[in-house]
Amino acid sequence: MTICNFNLPLDLPLELAIDAVSDYSPTPAPFASKQPVADPGRAALDVHLAKLSDADLPGVEQLKEYLAHQYRRNFRPCTLRNTCISVTQFLRFLQAAGRSKLSELCREDLEGFVEHEQDRGLKISSVYHRLGSVQPFIRYGINQGLIAEEVLKRPIRIKVPQRLPRAMEPYDVKCLLAVLDGVRNRAMILVLLRTGMRIGELLDTRLSDVHLEEKKILIFEGEKNRRGRAVCVSADACEALAAWLEMRTPQYDYLFYGWRGRRMSYNNARVRFKRCLNSAGLAHKGYSLHCLRHTFATELLNAGMHLECVQQLLGHSNLEMTLRYARLSDRSREEQYFKAMAIIEQEESDGLKQRDHQLPPLSEAPELLQPHS
Repeated sequence: MTICNFNLPLDLPLELAIDAVSDYSPTPAPFASKQPVADPGRAALDVHLAKLSDADLPGVEQLKEYLAHQYRRNFRPCTLRNTCISVTQFLRFLQAAGRSKLSELCREDLEGFVEHEQDRGLKISSVYHRLGSVQPFIRYGINQGLIAEEVLKRPIRIKVPQRLPRAMEPYDVKCLLAVLDGVRNRAMILVLLRTGMRIGELLDTRLSDVHLEEKKILIFEGEKNRRGRAVCVSADACEALAAWLEMRTPQYDYLFYGWRGRRMSYNNARVRFKRCLNSAGLAHKGYSLHCLRHTFATELLNAGMHLECVQQLLGHSNLEMTLRYARLSDRSREEQYFKAMAIIEQEESDGLKQRDHQLPPLSEAPELLQPHS
């Protein structure tokens, strides 16, 4: 267990204390540079190659080549990290199964790996993403002539439940907005709620990306699909942003910065959001920062905005992703349902009354059977 001594002044304001503690990261290695990294992808690749240099696993050299291949194709650093973690886990499984070379890989090994990950208790979505990193690596080995084509003749497909996105209840949104404390917290949460930005996109936003006069924020590279877009900012979010811009430290580059002007960490933003939920009495609801994005999309669809417009604002490359929100809540569909059910219930009620009127009273009903003598 590591005990961290932050040596913070006793009179440090609460906002700065949260920044210092939430944005804490362990002391970097001596060789780490404090200067901004010019190429994050190259830096990530070097880190993973260094970790794999001492690994004694079958196919580790092919994994190094594959990571370099992904870097040349301009894959994101997080993709390189996920590939390294997933494929390394797969190679360890092969080693435990008695495989000494990648050429010995067979389809049963891939199926066994999926079962192994499920037996470890991983969520099915985690197994799905892990397999999504392993199978392209195997395809790369097939193209290099190192693995038999029969291994991926029929790719393994995992059925993942299509869960509904979780949006906040309208009353809960009102409760949250009523307790937002601090200029920065109010601006950050309102921007997320009114623009539908992913939290990573907001934390990457720089001051030059904000255009309050035009009521929009430019996202030059989407967090997932790397597609840039412009998001609109509502009047109340613009007002909150203007208040934050007046009091923020002007020399810092990021719109919402953390300790000493660094990029605010996700943990810092999460801690702030949890504090607001606690103040609103919503801690037990289990809401996350991403729920604000779901709430944004749901409210727009309920207000009658076309699905294609919502898709562009959310930055979805596939309309099917946006359709999830239509399945979650569609007031026009609900109105049509209740209107139809009212007609059905009225018809059934009228039918029962008509049948009751046609039936004679019990005392006047004719005797169908004669009494036994």
